Amino acid sequence: MNEETVKTAAVEGDNLAEEASTSAPESHAEEAVEPEADPRDTRIAELEEELEQKEDKYLRLLSDFENFKRRSAAELQASEKYRSQKLMVELLPVLDNFGRAFDADVTSEDAIALKKGMEMISRSFRSALEKEGLEEIEAEGKEFDPNFHHAVMQGQDDSQPSNTILEELQKGYMLKDRILRPSMVKVNE
Repeated sequence: MNEETVKTAAVEGDNLAEEASTSAPESHAEEAVEPEADPRDTRIAELEEELEQKEDKYLRLLSDFENFKRRSAAELQASEKYRSQKLMVELLPVLDNFGRAFDADVTSEDAIALKKGMEMISRSFRSALEKEGLEEIEAEGKEFDPNFHHAVMQGQDDSQPSNTILEELQKGYMLKDRILRPSMVKVNE
């Protein structure tokens, strides 16, 4: 029985080998119909996609850098334009005190001479501040503007139109086009 089994197995093995060999060319034929993806083509596609991503990233960074340069230049210009703002704000009370000193009535000759000397110092001081861009905000007799004036009182004057500033209680100042302190005013009802 062994010999017969071996012969049968050999014949069956030959048949299987023939089937495999006949079916193998068919599978190669099918593969030939569907071309196998070339690894170079997939690598090229990957590299093109990577290049697009890098170009997009580059353009975004370039845009961010241009925006940064523009912002920095604007900040530098504003910093230069308003460099004396902090000092000006600190000196406003000095201007107020000069104004109060000039409002005082003096009768003696020494006090009058002292007042004249103070007026000269005040003019020189004010001139130096004006060279840096300090401007007084006009108030009395003008129409009330909440951007430039701070109303702290209301009054009644029939000879003036409504919403007109009757009295300036504290001077307001601007540095170039920026308000340092609004004028405190009394407004007609």
